[in-house]
Amino acid sequence: MKSHKFTLNSIAMSVLLATSPNLFAQEAGSDETEIINVTGIRGSLASSANIKRSSSGVVDAITAEDIGKFPDTNLAESLQRITGVSIDRANNEGSQVTVRGFGPNFNLVTLNGRQMPTSSVQNANRSFNFREIAAESVRGVEVHKTGKSNISSGGIGANINVQTAKPFDYGEFKAFASAQGVVDTSVEKGSSVTPEISGMVSNVFMDGKVGVLFSASHSERDSHRDRIGTDGWVRNRGNRSQIDTSAIDTSKNPEQAFWNPWTAVVEHYDTERERQNAQLVLQLAPTDNIVASFDYTMSRFEEASTTNRSAYWFDDPFGTADANGTVINPFDPDDELNFWAWEYYEKKENDSLGLNIEWQATESLKFSLDAHDSKSHANPDGIYERIANLKNPKFDGNGVDIGANFSGEIPAITVDDSKIPGSAYDKANLVSDLYQERGLEMENQVKQIHLAGIWENMEDGALANIHFGFQQTDYQVDTYRSGSFFFVNVPLTNLDLTFIPLGDTGDQFSGADQLFPLVPQYSANQFIDIVKAEGQFGAPNITTNGITEKTDAIYVKFDFQTEFNEMPVDMNVGVRYEKTDVSAYSVQDGIVALNYRNVEELEVIDDNIQAAQSLDGGYSRILPNFDLSLEATDDIVTRFSYSRTIGRPGIGSMFPGTSLNAPRPEGPFRASQGNPSLLPLTSDNFDLSVEWYGEDGSTASITYYKKFVENFIGTGTENRVINNVNGEPLTDPSVTPRPGCPDSGQNTACFSQASDPVITWEVTTPLNLQDRKIDGWELNAQYFFGETGFGAVANYTIVNSDETFDLFNFSQSAALTGLSDSGNLVGFYENEELQVRLAYNWRDDFLQALGNEPTFVEAYGQWDLSVSYDVNETMSVFIDGINLTNETVRRHGRFAEQVLDAEQYGPRFNIGVRAKF
Repeated sequence: MKSHKFTLNSIAMSVLLATSPNLFAQEAGSDETEIINVTGIRGSLASSANIKRSSSGVVDAITAEDIGKFPDTNLAESLQRITGVSIDRANNEGSQVTVRGFGPNFNLVTLNGRQMPTSSVQNANRSFNFREIAAESVRGVEVHKTGKSNISSGGIGANINVQTAKPFDYGEFKAFASAQGVVDTSVEKGSSVTPEISGMVSNVFMDGKVGVLFSASHSERDSHRDRIGTDGWVRNRGNRSQIDTSAIDTSKNPEQAFWNPWTAVVEHYDTERERQNAQLVLQLAPTDNIVASFDYTMSRFEEASTTNRSAYWFDDPFGTADANGTVINPFDPDDELNFWAWEYYEKKENDSLGLNIEWQATESLKFSLDAHDSKSHANPDGIYERIANLKNPKFDGNGVDIGANFSGEIPAITVDDSKIPGSAYDKANLVSDLYQERGLEMENQVKQIHLAGIWENMEDGALANIHFGFQQTDYQVDTYRSGSFFFVNVPLTNLDLTFIPLGDTGDQFSGADQLFPLVPQYSANQFIDIVKAEGQFGAPNITTNGITEKTDAIYVKFDFQTEFNEMPVDMNVGVRYEKTDVSAYSVQDGIVALNYRNVEELEVIDDNIQAAQSLDGGYSRILPNFDLSLEATDDIVTRFSYSRTIGRPGIGSMFPGTSLNAPRPEGPFRASQGNPSLLPLTSDNFDLSVEWYGEDGSTASITYYKKFVENFIGTGTENRVINNVNGEPLTDPSVTPRPGCPDSGQNTACFSQASDPVITWEVTTPLNLQDRKIDGWELNAQYFFGETGFGAVANYTIVNSDETFDLFNFSQSAALTGLSDSGNLVGFYENEELQVRLAYNWRDDFLQALGNEPTFVEAYGQWDLSVSYDVNETMSVFIDGINLTNETVRRHGRFAEQVLDAEQYGPRFNIGVRAKF
């Protein structure tokens, strides 16, 4: 048998380090191997470096520092420490990841190599939310930045594999338990200290032939956040004659386009969250050649938020535009204040049942069968959002003068209610306005079977082994969307309504003393109960959408090990062929007419007869890969990789139904339709790296990568009419309203008629529009300062693109979102009892979304601290601090002055005790 010393030893080391964070080293000058048990930060970093060194292609990893102890309290926040990985946060907690500029929809997350389902309560998409997995149950995470023929496709940025433990990994009795209190300094309602408990027990029986592992966790968190901003900026909205455009720089903006905000908003969010995770694994080894594993994994996630806001709408504003065209100081005389209440619900149930059988058929041939049936169900009860609004009745000459100045970090808000008897905040001066209910129930099921074989060369020769296999994936999504929007007139006598001062709302932003003086406190649920009691509750509009994707794949991969000028060389060549068939459907009511119900609303009147529409699509792809690594010296590894990867289109972009997007009198009249014939993004990826590995686990690397991406998805727009159920074009009844219109009831005289002007709709459809080039650099170093216990990690990622977003190109329909530089700096100290780690993560500003107007997220940096002390060999106490310096998030529109969200959260601490046995 040919000796492949370097590679086989590295693989063995990787397996040992991955299953238990130990570092094995040989003492200098000794013939005996000394086992050094390093289980802390250093052990985790050394294990991760060894996985990177021994892997083919570009792979980064994070491993547990000890059983039940992951580097961060949240998986996404651990992943952001990896070069090339940046995260999006939700409520001051890592939720989704972007890798090398590709956002959550284009990174495939697998659990133990299996594609997991995911469900959303607001938008149907493929992105995985890491808030749903407890970090304590995870053994390690591998980020495959280059494609491999033998791993699932779908991650154009990366394939992220989350690994959990099995009883045979430990081989003996192991257990841990952890209890901690989550101290959230932002809390204004609920408990400022909430519990989080987790544990695991694993053992083997019958001389190692049977193993059982059970892990579980329960987490609660209450939190609060402040938001200041607007509901969006709209180009050329309003009466141009009321806008001073003289300052606009026509060399940049020759059309003298101007942007007005919809609203000015201050709101409070109060959130309660619960999460449960559990996993049961049973392993059997009936013979020396067969190992069977059965596993069940579940998660339950439930979050409820209440929101209250003070706001106003700029219905017909006056103002002055700056050089770019942003109306900096919009104002409306004789208008009204709006006092909103929201109730948000998010509930997810995830279940996965799996089977894995490994059979060592001969000394050189091994087969495996892996199958799972996994389901995700979001919002089984349907409704996820209830909205209520109160307002001051608008009277000419007796209203509220409103205005704002958007030249600072947050808008300086002006409210002059001196013409209203009493105050605009008096309950006696308020009337009911509207309510909304929105729902999205989503079910996602993934059935997957993977038959794989490995042949190992037991003779001499460069060919080390051959991987081959077949994989079939059945991916099914069904969504049930409901929505209602009604203006109502109900008494407020029984509504529990108060107003409270803003207090320290937004005090981390300059100008926080120039906001609304008060914010309302009332329940949207109670308001809607009053609407129901008054008989003004309307039936929601319901749309059903679904997609079935069936993918068959075959692959083969050849691994070679040889030498060049006495330097070890590892090489693998593989190819994967996939064929995907797509079938999409939509079921929705037919449109009868538009009802001129309110000066701000054209209500869509449906026939309540559900009609189905279906479209099919499909594609096939050949995905090759080639990896080459050369051990130039004992310490230096050079690496080259080429692979072709794909990113599948977003779920919501493929539904074939047509949706009218809240038409209003005078427009805009916009609609959207999905496209199940979308092709996947296809990327040819090239990576070149040089890596240095020290004997003590210190390492440094520099990687250059380049991606040539085809079929980038953008939005195509077509101006056309949309017909009603009778095949007649929809018309606008508000242009020349008939007597008695608008009417808040179902007055048929206010319905659109054939004699009304025909509406030309701007219909957007996702299309494969562009090719793009992306390249960048990843710089990484970790260093251990001898035996002092001190160490440091630093990395930086540079991301570039051949596309530059032109702020004054108003027809741009596709853009690369998520592209940004990022960096990490970590310092730590540990000895036999104490572990301390201080980490800083930074992400540069980036384009988050491109809709009718872009959304940019400004640069953000955050400090986190972790301290752990081992009381004895069994017990340790710890404290983790997140966002120590109370950093804030700010998003803006096309220009920095167009603030959308300025959010403030507060620091958070986890204080607890951990025991291992």
